[in-house]
Amino acid sequence: MNIAVFASGRGTNFASIIRAAKKGKIKAEIALLVCDNPRAGAIARAKRAGIKVALIKREDFTSKQDFESKIIANLNENNIQLIVLAGFMRMFSSEFVIKYRNRMINVHPALLPAFKGTQGIKDAFDYGVKSTGITVHFVDELMDHGPIILQQAVKIEETDTVEALERKIHKAEHKLFPQAIQLFVDGKLKVEGRKVKIFNPNPSPK
Repeated sequence: MNIAVFASGRGTNFASIIRAAKKGKIKAEIALLVCDNPRAGAIARAKRAGIKVALIKREDFTSKQDFESKIIANLNENNIQLIVLAGFMRMFSSEFVIKYRNRMINVHPALLPAFKGTQGIKDAFDYGVKSTGITVHFVDELMDHGPIILQQAVKIEETDTVEALERKIHKAEHKLFPQAIQLFVDGKLKVEGRKVKIFNPNPSPK
């Protein structure tokens, strides 16, 4: 199976996916990085790992449709079966989402449906909840809304700062995200409405 990772920034989740693939924890080919930011650290990570980069900048296209058409052409060219959003800072059109429905997953730094949006960690911290977490989910037409694959809680200690909480969240992401990807690769995920059924994730030894 060929996977495309989409990233716009430093690419720390992308790096965790690369490491998991090298260790055999993701049994698939990380075939492509799609990036919209020429200054993104993810590009250097891809080059070091020998992963093909498609730098596709929105400002180079007169319409969102043309921008997405270029992305689709790159996905088709590389025979991509799964899209992994690892800090890609753009919303897709409903047409794009429908085309890749149940084949595009995202990680969000909160326990959805709480604290949606780009400031999920800070919003949870500022609200004063005792715990937050991470969510890996399929992408649908709404922001941070699709069927949930895996979630993991992260406790907020009284001594935590926002920066300390961010480090804990990212550490949890780097473990849970590759697990969810491998569940997809293994064909163990079935979407039933807004829910995801996981088939036999931990089989008992015979």
